[in-house]
Amino acid sequence: MKTAVYPGSFDPVTLGHYDIIERTAKIMDRVVIGVLQNKSKTPLFSAQERVKMLEEVTKDLTNVEVRCFDGLLIDFARSCNAKVIVRGLRAVTDFEYELQMAQTNRVIAPEIDTLFLNTNLKYSYLSSSIVKEIAEFGGDIRGFLHPQIAQKVIEKFAQGKNLETK
Repeated sequence: MKTAVYPGSFDPVTLGHYDIIERTAKIMDRVVIGVLQNKSKTPLFSAQERVKMLEEVTKDLTNVEVRCFDGLLIDFARSCNAKVIVRGLRAVTDFEYELQMAQTNRVIAPEIDTLFLNTNLKYSYLSSSIVKEIAEFGGDIRGFLHPQIAQKVIEKFAQGKNLETK
């Protein structure tokens, strides 16, 4: 069974992320989405909320599962019995960073390869950070996220504004 790990923060999961997930699910037997719990960052959504959102948008992809992880990606990939790490590339700047990480991971774990998938052109500009910034200022984010995820982002920012006014 060919297993791949697709790691990220997914805060929130965008249509660009989903595109990579869906394409990976077509070429691999099993895909484990690894939701990174990065203690040095303050995400909009908790790791468990991000897992639930990913499970919601991937529910029709029967060979996809979602898990949280912290620590080294290589250790997570090994725990999933993955032989491939999938990374999406939007631009040359992504490639430079991702190539360095892939080469480092290859030294640490020569049995695990990295597969780069270029993002669909219609999502090449898209990032979770951009979506959050648009949402924070009341912009329309519906074209960037699944409808149920867009609603969760809107609600999260509305909650924050309600807390600020109290």
